[in-house]
Order: sequence, then structure tokens, then C-alpha cells
Amino acid sequence: MGFPKNFLWGGAVAANQCEGAYLEDGKGLNVPDMLLGGNVTTPRTFCPQIQEGVFYPSHEAVDFYHHYKEDIKLLAGMGFKVFRLSLNWARIFPKATLDEEPNEAGLKYYDDVFDTCHQYGIEPLVTLCHYEIPWELVKNHHGFLDRESIDIFLHYVETVFTRYKDKVKYWLTFNEINIVTHDLQMGNLYGTGLVEDEDLARTKPCRVNELKVNKQHSYEALHNEFVASAKAVILGHKINPEFKIGNMIAYSATYPLTANPKDILLAQEAMHYKNDFCGDVQVRGAYPDYAIKFLEREGIDLSYITEEDKKVLKEGTVDMYTFSYYASSAVTVDPNVEKIGGNLSHTAKNPYLKASDWGWQIDPDGLRWSLNNLHDRYPDIPLMVVENGFGAFDEVSEDGAIHDPYRIDYFRPHIEAMKAAIDEDGIPLIGYTTWGPIDLVSAGTGEYRKRYGFIYVDRHDDGTGDFSRKPKDSYNWYKKVIASNGEDLA
Repeated sequence: MGFPKNFLWGGAVAANQCEGAYLEDGKGLNVPDMLLGGNVTTPRTFCPQIQEGVFYPSHEAVDFYHHYKEDIKLLAGMGFKVFRLSLNWARIFPKATLDEEPNEAGLKYYDDVFDTCHQYGIEPLVTLCHYEIPWELVKNHHGFLDRESIDIFLHYVETVFTRYKDKVKYWLTFNEINIVTHDLQMGNLYGTGLVEDEDLARTKPCRVNELKVNKQHSYEALHNEFVASAKAVILGHKINPEFKIGNMIAYSATYPLTANPKDILLAQEAMHYKNDFCGDVQVRGAYPDYAIKFLEREGIDLSYITEEDKKVLKEGTVDMYTFSYYASSAVTVDPNVEKIGGNLSHTAKNPYLKASDWGWQIDPDGLRWSLNNLHDRYPDIPLMVVENGFGAFDEVSEDGAIHDPYRIDYFRPHIEAMKAAIDEDGIPLIGYTTWGPIDLVSAGTGEYRKRYGFIYVDRHDDGTGDFSRKPKDSYNWYKKVIASNGEDLA
């Protein structure tokens, strides 16, 4: 059997990590524009004012804004069927207000991007908000803490749904909406745009992990995103009933480190809180009992969940479940075990797995396990892996080639795992977009040197580089994979 004939092979990027042109053609600031770089051991740095004389990775990123025609042609050269990208909300509504007229230059830019995709037979898969929350929404509304932000978001959504209704079929509402459940500080800033007053008043930079957290505010803001997502689904189906609108979850496959029943319960709790909570709300249309009990234990006043909200959540369930998968985690009640860390968690080291240079435990079998988990939980909805990739140090050889067999070695067993899930387990998997098919800025660390792409971009963490593009060895390998519909992985 193998992959379905119409399987959507492709890759994924985010506007804030690739576009650059951070104030060009009327664009306003967004959250990533306020972040300096970090690395695997040092969190990124945030300041509510742009600092002079320092390097902001997202301000130029890899300059996709001016290279999109070249880049999409390169993606088409691999045979892409789908290209996941995001709209930079502040490029269309720089002030993020209810009565704001859209910035025509921003709308026209995305018209051109989508037209270029269609020129090569590539279907756009568009994320409405991939951490690109306008800075004006942060300053004036504390991001999604203010319920008015729901209507401001819908003003933006109605504009783009209407404008691109004949150019885009596949949409995602919020990227990794569950990031709040992985890391409150990173989740507040990146995910919901929630910055507390004390941090908005800062005049000097601070590390992201030093930002203030008010849990009541965090979960209220997350709830408002749930409502905004559901209303966007309802609105989208009215504008074009053919739209397929999905959620997007940062899926964290979590195992018990041992057979100790307490480890097993701890892993179940982690899966519920980090993955299932947000997925259940968006697919099943209601808060699950375990989530209500968790929030009550945390002392959260749940009066913000109104009866009208409950109706909206039930009506605005998503058409497909999409998720990112990079690695798995292991948990234990034993405080003395060896730990290992990725950019969202530090967990027990799994002795059966190898890890990347950034501490991510590589586990292709975990992808198959995750797909089965999801299909068991949501049997009536198609699944799509919309991020999966390997960040690594790439070197340009003396002959100018970029040899990256380690990237191919990462992807091959993950694709095999998906094929087994389809063939042997009956999983309704409709597509796969690798993360960062072209090198871009890492969201977690702000680095360029953490390279994901099949296409190398000459851009570096000191701000040097001419932005030239060059295919790596993995480019031709993935081209062969797509041409054979996942059969030729040699």
C-alpha cells in the first residue's frame, strides 16, 4: 500500500523565522521582533523596546520576503505538493485594532506568494498565527488576556479568509497552541502574547525565563485563544465551505522511564496536560474533566469560561489534527536520574535513544506511537505531521558542497514510521511537512547555526552572509522520496 496517491509531501516555515523585512512596506512589530538570540544553554533575551546596536535575528531572518520566488522554485524542484507557511499578522494589521484598515502592501505580498506556489502546483497550507502576535496587541491588550483580542483576531481572519478564499484551502489557526502547557514563560510570550505589566515596564533586556508569570492570566489567555480558534473555524466555513481548518499541537510523546506505577501515572499526567488538554478542546469541543481538575488544583478561577464560550467551542471544532513531532521524553519520580534537555523541557535521559546537539532525543518509533495514540483518541479526524526536522551544524566543504547524511539518517526512519502507521495500523495520515526545508532562524534559541534545511542559506549568527541559497545533499534525497511517494528512501 504505502502512502496514499494524493499524500501531501512538503515542508514548513514561519513568517517570523524566514521573512525578515521587519518594518518594510508598512509592517508593524510583532513579538519575535523584540527577541535577541540565545543558544542551547542560554535562553533568548527580551526587551519591550528595540535596543540600538544589537543583532535581532528576525529583523532580516533569511530574507524570504525578497527571495520568495527563488525559494519556492527551489521547493518546487524537490517536487513539493504542499508548502506550509504563516501570515505575519502585523504585516497586514500593524496596529492590531478593531477598526483598522488592512495594509494593502501586506495583502498583495501574500497574493504574490500564493500565486507563485500555484504556478508550481504547490498547495499553500497557511498558519494564521505562528507566534507572530502584533506588538501593539501585547502593549494594549496583554495579548490574548483581553477578550477584545478575540474580535481583533477575527477582524484579521475575516480579511485574509475572504481575500485568499480561492487561493488557500488548508488553514491552521494557532501554531502549537499548547506551548503554554509546556513552558509558561515561553508560552505566554510566544503563544498568547501575554506580558505582565512589570515586564512591559522594563528598560533593560531580560532572559525569557525571567519573565513574570501569573497563572490565572496564562490560562485565561489560552482560553481566549481556544474561543478565537473556534470562531475562526466557524467563520471560515461560512466564507468557503471547502476550507479545511486545523489545529496545531506541539506533540510531546512522553514515556515512563521505568515500570514503576508512579512513573506510569506521571507519564499519563504529562500526556494529558501537555498534549491532550488542548487537543481535546479543539477536536472534541469541550474542556476534559482532567483539565478542569488540574486547573482547580492550580487555584485557577474558571469563571472566565462562559456558557456562550462552551457553545462556541462545541460548534467550532477543527477539520483536521496537525502536530509537530521532533523527539520523545521520559519522566520519572526519581529525582536522581540523569537529565537531558531540549528547548521546551528537561526530562530523564532515555538510555535507548541518541540525542541531537540540542538535547532532543531522536525517536522515530515515537512518531508511530504518537500517530496511534492520536487516532485512538480522535478516530474521526485526519492527521497531518506539519513539523518534523533535525537541527544540526552544517559545514560548507572546500568544493562548496554541503554534505548532511545525518539529516537523511534522521528523516529516513521517521518516514518509515509513518508508512508503517498507514500500512499496518490504518492511520488516516494525509500529509507531512518537514520543518525548515530552507535554513531559517530557530524559534527556541534564535540561532542561524541550528540549521534544518535541505537548502543552505549563507547567513550567520554574527549577522554576516549574503543570503545566497544552495541545495545540500539532502535536497536531492528528499526529491527522490517525494518522486517515489515515500518508497525510495535509500
